[in-house]
Amino acid sequence: MPSLGDLLLDWHRGAQAVAREDWDCALRLFSSDPEPPARMCFNVGCVHLLAGDPEAALRAFDQAVTKDTCMAVGFFQRGVASFQLERFQEALCDFRLALAQLRDDAAIDYTQLGLRFKLQAWEVLFNLGAAQCRLGLWAEATRSLEEALSKGPEGAHTDLRTALDQVQKQVHLQPRQVPRGEVFRPHRRHLELLKPVDFLGKAKVVSSAFPADRQEGVQPQQPQVQDADARAGPGAAPRAADTGTACGPRRPPGAETEVGPGQAGPADLRVPVVSDEQGVAVGAPESLGTVIVQCAFTLALKAPRGADLSSLRTLLSQALPHQAQQGQLSYQDLSNEGRWVPLAREEVLQRAWRDTAASAQVLRLQCRGAGGRPILYQVVARHSYSAQGPEDLDLQPGNIVDVLCEVDPAWLEGHCDGRIGIFPKCFVDPAGQYV
Repeated sequence: MPSLGDLLLDWHRGAQAVAREDWDCALRLFSSDPEPPARMCFNVGCVHLLAGDPEAALRAFDQAVTKDTCMAVGFFQRGVASFQLERFQEALCDFRLALAQLRDDAAIDYTQLGLRFKLQAWEVLFNLGAAQCRLGLWAEATRSLEEALSKGPEGAHTDLRTALDQVQKQVHLQPRQVPRGEVFRPHRRHLELLKPVDFLGKAKVVSSAFPADRQEGVQPQQPQVQDADARAGPGAAPRAADTGTACGPRRPPGAETEVGPGQAGPADLRVPVVSDEQGVAVGAPESLGTVIVQCAFTLALKAPRGADLSSLRTLLSQALPHQAQQGQLSYQDLSNEGRWVPLAREEVLQRAWRDTAASAQVLRLQCRGAGGRPILYQVVARHSYSAQGPEDLDLQPGNIVDVLCEVDPAWLEGHCDGRIGIFPKCFVDPAGQYV
C-alpha cells in the first residue's frame, strides 16, 4: 500500500508527464492509487482523450462522476468522450447534467481545486447544441446557441454567432472541451510539506578547551561564575532582554507575558472602573483579582472581582489575539479535582468568583476551540464539496463550519460535525452574509 506522500509525488509527476505529452507515463503515475479519488479518475480520462482512446476515457469519467456526483466538469468531459464515440444521445444527457450542476451560475472556477479551468455555462450550452445537431434537433440546437449567446462574454459573441449561422444552415458543430494538457494538480502547499527539513542545522564550535580547536572565530572556554546578584559571569550568552530580541506573542503595552504551558507572566493590565465623581479611574489594588488565561500562550491579567462575562471579553480583546476572543471560555473548578467548567451562563462565572475569593486563589480561565484550538470565525457552506483526500472536509450546502486556520488565500481549515479538514474558500460565505 503506497504512502500518502508517495501518492502525492506520483500525482505531481503525472501532471509533469502530461505537460511533456508523455501519455503512457502519465497514465502509469495517475493509476498508482488503488483507491483513486474523483480528481485522479478525471485526470486519467483526460489523458485517454489526449491519447486518442475515448472508450477508456469514458470509463475513467464514469468513475469520476460516480465518486463525485457534483463534478460538473466530469459530466462535461464525459459528454465529450461520448460525442467522439458518436453516442450523441448519451453526450446530450451528460451536457444537461453538467448544466444542472452549474445551478444557474455563470461559471464554476476549478482553479482553487487544482484545475486551471473555468467551466462556463455558455460552453456547456454550446456543446448541448452540438449534440442536438447530431440528433437532427436543429430547432433545439438554435435555442441552445441563442441562450449561450445571451450568457456568453463579449469576446465569445463572434464565435457563437458564427456557430448559430452554421446551425441555421444545418452544418454540424464540434464540441468544446477542457484545454489540452490541463488536469487536476496537487496543491503547492502539500508538495512543500514533502521537502526534507533540517531541523538541527549545521554544528558549529564556538568555544573549546583544546588548543587544536582554536581556529578563527572559536573562543577559548571560559568558566561560568555566579556573582552575588546571581548573574552569569564572563562568557555567559547574552539574554533576550540584553540583545533587544522580542520573545513571545504580541501583547498590549505594559503587559508582561511568559510563553510556556502552565506558566503565567505577572501582567498588570487594569480595567478602568467608572466613578460618578471622577469619571474614569484605575481600580484600587484591593478591588482587583488576578485572572490566569490559558490560550495559545498563558497570560496573567488584573480584573475587578465579580466582573461579568462581557467585561472579561473586553479585557481579553486588549490582550489576546482575535482567535482567542472567539474560543469557549471555561474556568478551573478547584473543588472538583481541577476540572474545566464551561462559562455558559453569567451565574456560573459569579459562582467561580465566589469560589476563588473563598479559597484565596486566582481565577483560571481557558480559551479553547475545536480540538483545543481557537476558532477564528464561522462560515456557511454555499456549495457541496466532496473530500478528495484524507485531509479534506466534506461540505453540504448550509453546513456551519468553525474556521481554525487560514491555510492560504484559497484554502481554509475548519471543524464541522466533529470532523476537521481543509476546504476551498470559494465554497463558503461568512456566516453573517449567508442568506
